[in-house]
Amino acid sequence: MADATDSAVAARKGPRDRRPGRAQAQVHAARRLGEARIALAAGDAATAADRFRAALATAGDHELADEQVAALLGLGDCALETGELTVAREHFEAVEKLLAGEPLPRRATAIRGRAVSHLLAGELRYACHLLESAIDGLHAAGTQDPDALLLLHTAVIAPYMDMGAHARAAQAAELALALAPSATEPALVAGMHRSVARTLIAEGRIAEADASLAKAQELYQRLGFHSDLAKCHWMRGYVHAQGGNLEHAERELRLARDMLAAQRSVLFADQVEVELADVLRRRGSHSEAGELLARLLDRIGPERGAIHAAGAHRLLGLIAQEDGELEAAEEHYVNALSLLERAGAAGDLADLCRLLGDLLRSTGRVEAALDAYRTGLGHRAAIGTTTLGPAPAKPQSRPPAY
Repeated sequence: MADATDSAVAARKGPRDRRPGRAQAQVHAARRLGEARIALAAGDAATAADRFRAALATAGDHELADEQVAALLGLGDCALETGELTVAREHFEAVEKLLAGEPLPRRATAIRGRAVSHLLAGELRYACHLLESAIDGLHAAGTQDPDALLLLHTAVIAPYMDMGAHARAAQAAELALALAPSATEPALVAGMHRSVARTLIAEGRIAEADASLAKAQELYQRLGFHSDLAKCHWMRGYVHAQGGNLEHAERELRLARDMLAAQRSVLFADQVEVELADVLRRRGSHSEAGELLARLLDRIGPERGAIHAAGAHRLLGLIAQEDGELEAAEEHYVNALSLLERAGAAGDLADLCRLLGDLLRSTGRVEAALDAYRTGLGHRAAIGTTTLGPAPAKPQSRPPAY
């Protein structure tokens, strides 16, 4: 990431005696970083990015390493919020380069950020690889850093769930819950509760999932983290949808979508709209759902929101099939299948293969239907997933649960 690292170390032109002293520059950078974090928490990623860039310039002028790292991490988080995944990845890579000689816990936040950028791009296996490698590295070194471990175990839940590795996701959730009492950052605990809720939903423990989200929401409200609060509403909408309470699901998802859109968290708002469209379809609003999904597919795709792009095609296929448009339905299912195979989303892929197989069988193409079923079964037959390899090692001893 040549641009980010160059900007981080470049010195400004001008007479040396006109530049602020190092101590003064440190104060200036710290103030900018504080302003940036407040703006990002409030959901204003654009303003936050401007403040982070200002802090980065000052830190680069005076070789303030900690401030450079903080500014680059902040810029990476801003880029994730606005859906600029390549830019985000470059910022996180720049941090890892600056911290190359530092202990692994110092690099954990950057590794997590880079993994999230790959996850959002639909590169699930690589996201898992990054997080698993870091977790194994911490355990191998005997590092007892609950914040770093909590961050990484929480982050790996989503790609595990998307890949259909539910047992691994549950294990990561269990370890994260055990680490939470030792964590020093409330935001990490809030993020853990939000991620653990997804494993509870998969186990059918809807009431517990909603309680976990309520804890996350309370913490985010206390911290003033508006973007994360919006994602809690998103998740609660998903919980209501899984429980069949479609009216409440629609209300929560619309609220989450509007909050994220107002904060210019474009990619996340698009992802919420896919789930909102599912609820609208289930409530009988085919026309509104179809129009919403058609617009979405102009903005998301293989390199940006691949899983949700596949979800959009899946829903359009269901709508077309329910309306008797079988050729259109098959086309959407095949498009979704291609996206899911590339991403390695085993659970969604198996479900999609079932839908496609049933459609093909209903039109008399039995051999083609069997091929679709075999494809889905092939992705479900392996333990966890066919490509992940061994699970991350468990820590030798867990922190005490106070």
